[in-house]
Amino acid sequence: MAYEREKQIAIEAALVAGKLCEQVRGNIPPAMEKGDKSPVTVADYGAQAVICKALSEAFPDDPVVGEEDATELKSPEMAENLTKVTNYVKEQIPNATPEQVVNWINKGNGKVGPRYWTLDPIDGTKGFLRQDQYAVALALVEGGEVKVGVLVCPAMPVENNQPGMLYVAVRGEGAAMMPVAGGELTPIHVVKPDDAANMRFVESVESSHGDQERQNAVAKAAGITAPSVRVDSQAKYGIVASGQAALYLRLPSPKYPDYRENIWDHAAGAIVVEEAGGRVTDLYGKPLNFADGSKMVDNRGVVVSNGVIHDQVLAALQQ
Repeated sequence: MAYEREKQIAIEAALVAGKLCEQVRGNIPPAMEKGDKSPVTVADYGAQAVICKALSEAFPDDPVVGEEDATELKSPEMAENLTKVTNYVKEQIPNATPEQVVNWINKGNGKVGPRYWTLDPIDGTKGFLRQDQYAVALALVEGGEVKVGVLVCPAMPVENNQPGMLYVAVRGEGAAMMPVAGGELTPIHVVKPDDAANMRFVESVESSHGDQERQNAVAKAAGITAPSVRVDSQAKYGIVASGQAALYLRLPSPKYPDYRENIWDHAAGAIVVEEAGGRVTDLYGKPLNFADGSKMVDNRGVVVSNGVIHDQVLAALQQ
């Protein structure tokens, strides 16, 4: 099958990263701050390091467009944090050195091209920090189209088992999920309109990430009457893809009218939903653009649905 090796490498790398993140989360460190003041922990750096190492060894010609950069981590003031990151990485890669860890992280400084990977080592850092939902999100983009997507959601509930779910999709081959603790990949599908219990919608926990008043109004216009479920990270894509919700809205916040979405915040989730039978566009119905850069400058907002209600949602947005 096409992209079978890419799929397997991505699954293995993301699971290792998820394991590292859970080790850190069991002993939550103080959050560091990047220049944009968003929280980032040693887990973000460690997860990017182990994934970029795996990708560079398996696909040395593929650039990786990742969220993190190790420049600050190399400064003398960050020496203690670099040691922490290295120690967590060594739990997965025993002989890792601080120099190697920095180099692996910085392999995520690649540029968008004809074929590249995009990575968010921890999507939903605030959820991670408060022991809630987060995702390790990895996607392969080729010719501007997402071909492989993997989401590892370590806090996602799993029936009769310890939490943690992996979602994966390959273009043209459908989507599936399996517990991160192990098991078989099970095909997943978006919710059907006659499943009233799951005709609900999800949105971000952070009010600044969207326009929650407008999102609620649009959901009601599409026939969804239940209150929203507020969840951090691309775990929302997994919830829609597996039929536990019909709609995910991320509309531009009135506070940040010029904001544009990052590719790593949506690429992996988008293919999982699409291959599960759903639809993903911006608020004008345009496909998300993963071809031109790390920011989706031509798109405004994100609409994710089971497909059936998508046109109704878009119509409500234009009113």
